[in-house]
Amino acid sequence: MSVNTLPIRYSLNIIQDEARQLVQKGVVSRQQPIYSLCQYIPPREWVGVECELEKCDFLLRDRIGDLIGCEQWDND
Repeated sequence: MSVNTLPIRYSLNIIQDEARQLVQKGVVSRQQPIYSLCQYIPPREWVGVECELEKCDFLLRDRIGDLIGCEQWDND
């Protein structure tokens, strides 16, 4: 039997999309630190997320709002 144990590769765009969805659902706040996202990403994949964030000059203590940038509103 072959079991696929390769972790998912998270790009910065995927991480931002995941964070944006969690903010829109009200699960996390834009003011929370990025490391609070680890509760919603499987532990074995979190290491890859950390590496990608570090590569893109984000610190885990930075705010989620810094990660996802400005929100755009369609009804303005």
